[in-house]
Amino acid sequence: MKNADELKRLVREKYSEIAQQSKSVNEKSCCGAGDCGTVDYTIFSDDYSGLEGYNPDADLGLGCGLPTEYAQIKAGDTVVDLGSGAGNDCFVARSIAGESGKVIGIDMTQAMIDKARANAAKLGFKNVEFRLGEIEDIPMGSNLADVVVSNCVLNLVPNKSQAFSEIYRILKPGGHFSISDVVIEGELPVSLKADAEMYAGCVAGAIQMEEYLGIIGKTGFEEITVQKKKTIQLPDAILLQYLNEEELEAYRQGSIGIYSITVFGRKPARESRCQPGNGCC
Repeated sequence: MKNADELKRLVREKYSEIAQQSKSVNEKSCCGAGDCGTVDYTIFSDDYSGLEGYNPDADLGLGCGLPTEYAQIKAGDTVVDLGSGAGNDCFVARSIAGESGKVIGIDMTQAMIDKARANAAKLGFKNVEFRLGEIEDIPMGSNLADVVVSNCVLNLVPNKSQAFSEIYRILKPGGHFSISDVVIEGELPVSLKADAEMYAGCVAGAIQMEEYLGIIGKTGFEEITVQKKKTIQLPDAILLQYLNEEELEAYRQGSIGIYSITVFGRKPARESRCQPGNGCC
């Protein structure tokens, strides 16, 4: 596996390519970026088409859940979408938050930001904005968001503890998040975990579900709840790029599970976590 800077570069490159393609192209290719490869970037995605606010131009088929369905967004809320891509979840969130709300999308890939801004302009939305930035250093002030959502993105972040610390920082006291992400139970084959391409495809970057929930708890969040859990089945055509037939059979018969989860957490209404400036550290 590459180091954190190399992984971020890989993710930017892959998702810059994907940003230039339609959902149908992504789904027809055997990987999201290019004609063929080892990763299918759309195999985790759920169907958004029945949700209010859905815009086909913003749907690249890259999520692994429907976090906005579980996010308890209310009219007037300020909603932040981390890893906003072409704007899909932002536009669904905006349909709930309404004209009196505000939606901010954050993405580390300039091509995605450009695509999302173009989509927002076509829709005439004045209360949806997109900012270039990383989840480990979110480009906005503290205590501003009522709700944070994210869809299959935190697994691409090398420092997940720092990412959740930033989510905690930007949420208002009493605010909450609903995040869809990929986690694992059991040990993935070494060849899958070691391949950087599978990291960008959301598999090698996934961590144990217990560890994932533990990071959220250590950050200081309360009411941590797995709102949805869905099994992800990787096609044999992808697995055989990494495993031989014997290893594939062992993988299928083993206790390894890859899951999409949607998890909820709330920032306490009263700050109890020690932070610089509040007298405890």
